[in-house]
Order: sequence, then C-alpha cells, then structure tokens
Amino acid sequence: MARFGINPKNTLGVSVPQIREVAGKIGKNHALAQQLWKSGIHEARILAGFVDEPQFVTEEQMETWVSEFDSWDVCDNVCGSLFDKTDLAYEKAAEWSSRKEEFVKRAGFALMAYLAVHDKKAGNEVFVRFLPMIKRASDDDRNFVKKAVNWALRQIGKRNLDLNKLAVQTAKEIRKTEPRPAKWIASDALRELTDKKVLDRLRP
Repeated sequence: MARFGINPKNTLGVSVPQIREVAGKIGKNHALAQQLWKSGIHEARILAGFVDEPQFVTEEQMETWVSEFDSWDVCDNVCGSLFDKTDLAYEKAAEWSSRKEEFVKRAGFALMAYLAVHDKKAGNEVFVRFLPMIKRASDDDRNFVKKAVNWALRQIGKRNLDLNKLAVQTAKEIRKTEPRPAKWIASDALRELTDKKVLDRLRP
C-alpha cells in the first residue's frame, strides 16, 4: 500500500472491491457510517463513504471527515461515493480547492472531477466556474494535489465539446506559466483532451 502512496497506518489489508462487496450486503446506513468513521480504521472509513446516505450528510460532517483524510484513496472514495451526491458538493469543491491542507485541497479537485463524471444533469456554467480555480492551483507541486488538479481539468474537458474547448484553452494558459507542476498538469491534460478518440466521442 505504501508503494502506491497509500497511508498504511491503521489498515487491515482489505481491497476496495472486497469493501464494495461488504457495502452491498450492508446497504445504506447513516448511523453505521458514523461509527465506521470514528473507528479510525482505514478500510472502515472507505466503507463509511459507501454506506452513508448523502441526504443526511451535514456540512459539519463533511468538514470533520475532510479534515481527517490522511490518504488519497480514502479521500477519493469518500468524495466519489458520498460527498459528490450531497447538496453541498459544488460549494465544497470550490471552497476546499483553495485550502492549504494537502488532502483537503485534493478533495476539492477530486469533487470537481467526480461531479464532471457523475452529475449528468448539470449545465456547463458550474464547470466553467471551476476552471479559474484549476488554473490558480496549478503551481502546487505536492503530488496528491497536482494529480487531482490535472484530473479535474481532464474530466471537465471530457464532458462535451464546449467544455473541451474551454479546458484546452485553460491548459494552454497554464502551460505558459513558470512552475514545473503547471507544465506537467497542462501537457498531460492536453495530450488527452486533444486526442482524436476523445474528440470523436464528444462529437454528436
């Protein structure tokens, strides 16, 4: 786990597919999710995100949990299975993207990426507002942050052709800046967003 950048503290060694299988047997249970999170066990916290009920998640819970993220996999699984389905998802994506803590900031951009994939009904304007935030954070050289910034930019650019053009434009603007992480974020995103297969899929 450590080799993949996962914090090995308080872990049981249970794989995510196995955790998902357990979650499927349990079903949704908000009260149980709170107990699982409080256990502090790595896999139990991922399971908490799978079984919690987004309609009962409060801002206080989101702030508590995000402040306790200590590994990218817990961060991403909770954001992609729970937080992105809450009423506060867009607000927290924007707010956390400017925070200093590494995994809180990653959570902001992970939320942007997951919303771009999961929220099929959202209009372009909500994602357009994320692009300046992505550009602003492109100078962060922390690995878990820069990868999430890149991820958010790519997923927004793969929603449709209009957002693709804006994401490509943002990537080109980022590429012109000096910081090394910015150049990597931009180059990697442009490679995917200008790929013929991606563009063909987006065309009507």
